Amino acid sequence: MEETTEPAGIAQLVQAQRVLQRYLDKTVVWVRVRWAIFATLLVLFAARVYMKQGFFVVSYGLGIYMLNLFINFLSPAVDPETEETTLPVKESTEYRPFTRKLPEFKFWWSGARATAIALGMTFIPFFDLPVYWPILLAYFILLLVLTMKDRVKHMIKHKYVPFNFGKQTYGELSKVKVPGEKNDK
Repeated sequence: MEETTEPAGIAQLVQAQRVLQRYLDKTVVWVRVRWAIFATLLVLFAARVYMKQGFFVVSYGLGIYMLNLFINFLSPAVDPETEETTLPVKESTEYRPFTRKLPEFKFWWSGARATAIALGMTFIPFFDLPVYWPILLAYFILLLVLTMKDRVKHMIKHKYVPFNFGKQTYGELSKVKVPGEKNDK
């Protein structure tokens, strides 16, 4: 029986992926920090584009990709139009939480990675293509309005809200009280 060994470059790449995944797994609980990092990357990208007065095609591509991620983030994992029993439609049906097509962590990671790549592309003059940017902006706004209108109609039609605000909460009833705690009221 032959032993197949990986080339040294592939073994190092696999090891680097494992290290990256280990650090990414540690960031799962740090939601606000992750989104702050993402916002910082977006601000750095916007500042770079503003200072260079270019890279509008890169910005447009990033915007379209972010719009696609956001649409998938708002969409249910299983479309109610294709499967009947995905979302409860009556009070008597069993409650099932909203499951997204694209989970929050994957949304963050994909967006942060794309923004970092786009930021890196702004340092390469090859990607600074001459284009009349108002046309790209108008087309992006048109796509944004049309797709969000369609998504909101879908949410209203199937009566689901993909966010936590506006949903019934039980406040103090759902919290565990520790006997002997100093904050007892």
